[in-house]
Amino acid sequence: MKITDWAIIFVLLASPVLWVLQLHTEDLRVVHRIQVRYTTALHTAVQDAASALNLNELQQYETGYGSVKSMRTDKDQALSAFIHTLSINLGIEDDYLGQGMMMAYIPAIVIIEYDGYSIYAVDESTEISSGVPEISHRWRPKKPYVYSDQFGNSIAFTLDDALTAYESSTGQWHRGRQNELQPMTSIPLLQNADAFEQVRRATIVRSIEDDLAGYINRHNEYAARLGVNYLFTLPLLSQEDWNNTLNDVGVVVFLQGIPVGDRYYNNYAFGGGRLVQNRPLLGGTHEMTGLKYYYRDTCSLNYRNEEIFANRREAAAKGYYEAACP
Repeated sequence: MKITDWAIIFVLLASPVLWVLQLHTEDLRVVHRIQVRYTTALHTAVQDAASALNLNELQQYETGYGSVKSMRTDKDQALSAFIHTLSINLGIEDDYLGQGMMMAYIPAIVIIEYDGYSIYAVDESTEISSGVPEISHRWRPKKPYVYSDQFGNSIAFTLDDALTAYESSTGQWHRGRQNELQPMTSIPLLQNADAFEQVRRATIVRSIEDDLAGYINRHNEYAARLGVNYLFTLPLLSQEDWNNTLNDVGVVVFLQGIPVGDRYYNNYAFGGGRLVQNRPLLGGTHEMTGLKYYYRDTCSLNYRNEEIFANRREAAAKGYYEAACP
């Protein structure tokens, strides 16, 4: 056979394989685009939910002076903001049936508060009128971050070093910060600041993960009733994510089991809820040189103030140089 004959045979044999590979490649592109869309929608919705946590209606509910991490969280407002934003990004803002189905793929929403956490997940309740058990999403009671040692001492942690402790040897309750209570009690954990911090973080993470595992497992029964063929499990959250989350009040949301091609979308997102207000940057012109500089309002500079900027990048984009603050 001639070389051209072999070439024709090769093309005939390879064409179907190449065609199938091309179709698979295109499917992977589509799956990737859908996954990026879901991830973007999830993160945007979680950030909106976290921002809504501190929308307090009265001044006395705003962040207090005792701790910058202590604030009143509005769980219902955060939940409403999350569902609204996610529905818009998924194109179902006017489809209430679709929104209900969307919740079948959200096994749990966690609100991490200053002195405890709340979980929004499916739970069984009995209707008073009919007496029939019903499974639906609802807020579970807030749980504190509690640790108990082998001597019967108990400590309720917060997101910083403030705590409430019960000393079993004296039967007394103590409230304050770790360094304040250290000389006042014989509780072993309070005698070492490094050990206290490690146990505090580990207790918070373990408490939340243990509850999440139970609620996500319970979600499988709820999802199966809605025809969702997926086994919901608690994903492995990285230590970095937990460290960032435990630094502040925030929201954790799990989105799982959405069919995407021949696989399932499985992701989670964190969002911090406390607003950090930076001092503004002022933009002014030097009287003698005419050069533009930006500086903090605490700087004593004899410049003619012209503009206000939120950050250095914004000021530099307008042609302002950083001034040397005396």
